Amino acid sequence: MATTIKDIADLANVSLTTVSLVLNGRPGVSLETRERVLKLAHDMRYEKPGSGSGGSGNAAHGTIRFLKIARHGHTVNRDHTVFISDYLDGITHGARTHNLTIEISTFNAAPIDEVIESLRSSNDLQGAIVLGTELSRDDVCAFRAVPIPLLFLDTFIDFIAFDFVDMNNTDSVYRAIEHFVERGHTEIGMVRSSVQTRNFQLRYTGFIQTMKALSCPIHERCIFDCDSTYDGAYEDMRTTIRSGARLPSALFCTNDIIAYGVMKAIREAGYRIPDDVSIIGFDDLPSSALMDPPLTTIAVSKWEIGNAAVNRLTQRMLNRDSPAVKIVIGGQLIERNSVRDLT
Repeated sequence: MATTIKDIADLANVSLTTVSLVLNGRPGVSLETRERVLKLAHDMRYEKPGSGSGGSGNAAHGTIRFLKIARHGHTVNRDHTVFISDYLDGITHGARTHNLTIEISTFNAAPIDEVIESLRSSNDLQGAIVLGTELSRDDVCAFRAVPIPLLFLDTFIDFIAFDFVDMNNTDSVYRAIEHFVERGHTEIGMVRSSVQTRNFQLRYTGFIQTMKALSCPIHERCIFDCDSTYDGAYEDMRTTIRSGARLPSALFCTNDIIAYGVMKAIREAGYRIPDDVSIIGFDDLPSSALMDPPLTTIAVSKWEIGNAAVNRLTQRMLNRDSPAVKIVIGGQLIERNSVRDLT
C-alpha cells in the first residue's frame, strides 16, 4: 500500500497540515521538524500524487540531497536556523515542481572527505545541493571527486567550474551604503567578520567598491573586525571601544548577528543608536525587527535562491556537459529605525 501523508504525520508526531507544508515547500515549519518529515518521507518512499510516469516529459525524477555543512559553526549555527529553513522552503518547492524527492544530511565539524564519501556511496542520488557558507575554495574543489551533479548554495567562486547560486553581495552592499549617503552620512565604516567566509569577503570587497563608486572617503580607522557570533562580536567591539577607537556616524555590519553584538557594545559605551551611530545589518533575521531600535538591514531572497538552486541542478542533471552556471540574486533594503537622517 502506498505511503500517505497521514502515515508520515503519525510517525513524525505532527499534524497533516505540517506534513503538507513541508512537502509543498511552504514556510511556517521549523528546520528540525522539516528535516524529520523529509527524512521520513524519503525512508517511507512517499510519492506525491501525480509524480509518477505521467509527469512532464522534460522533468528530472529521482532523489536529490541537501547537505547542511558546518565546518566551524561560526556562521552555520542555531542563530541562522531560520535563514537555512527559508532556503529549504524554496528548495522543497523546486523539488516538488520537478517531481524530485529531497533528503537532508547534516555534517557538524566533519572532515570534507567524510562528506564526499557520503555522496559517493549513495547510489540512489541524482544530484545534490551543498550549503557552501563555511566551505573554503579547497573544500569546494575537493567535491570534484563526486560523480553526481552538484550545485553550491550560499557561496560564490568565479573560477571553479561548478554551478553556484548565491545572493548578490555587491548589489546588496551598494543599497546599504547608498542609503547612508542619501541620509547625509559622509563618514561611513564597516564591521567585518574575523571569520573568513566567501560571502563575508564579497561584502567587504563590495563595500570598498561601493565607497569608491559613491566618492566616499575610505578610512582604515573606520573598518573594524569582529567575530561572527553574537557574544564574540559584542566582546570584540567592546574591546575596540575601550581601546579608544572613535566610531564613525554610520556602520555597515557584515551580518545581523554581528550587528546585534555591536549594538549592545555601543549602547553600553554610552552611544545612542541612531543619534550617535547609525547601523545597517545584512540578512534580515526575524530578531532584527525586535531590536532596540529595530534594525535596518538587507533581506536576502532566500526562497528565490533555494528555488533557483533546484531549477539549475535539474538542468545540470539533464545535461551534465553544459558550461558551469553561476547565478546571483539581489536582496532588498528593509528600512527600520537604526539610521539617522542627517539631511
